[in-house]
Amino acid sequence: MSDELGFEVSLEQVEDFEFRVRFNGTALDDLATDEPPPQGHNAGPNPARLLLVAVANCLTASLLFSLRKFRNSPGPLRAQARARLGRNAEQHWRVTAMEVDLHLADAAASLQHLDRALAQFEDFCVVTESVRTGVTVAVRVLDAEGRLLHTNTTGG
Repeated sequence: MSDELGFEVSLEQVEDFEFRVRFNGTALDDLATDEPPPQGHNAGPNPARLLLVAVANCLTASLLFSLRKFRNSPGPLRAQARARLGRNAEQHWRVTAMEVDLHLADAAASLQHLDRALAQFEDFCVVTESVRTGVTVAVRVLDAEGRLLHTNTTGG
């Protein structure tokens, strides 16, 4: 038995830089993504914002998991996240840094084993730890007839 799980999404261009995202195999509603002007029309979040959401959401959920693991019932958690964009050596825009502030609804003294929960919660965060260590990304480009035009596998 494999210790790997998989999931799939599909994207379809709507207009210009707006795409409809489908979460294949789920009952989730489609999601609109878009770039801000001048390229797009802000019809939805762009990929950089989605990456920041993914990191912040994963960290918050991981903290909740860790707190509950130590038999806590914390109040609603909140997160405030910021990302910075900068140009790399080739002058391409990249996410250069992310900052995530997680806010507990409870006083620290009211939570059991908080030190232990805080020491390990980041280890449970699939997205943040993947971004931090690098992810192998395989890219293929196919034409309308299914011909492979380009392939590249890098990272990790």
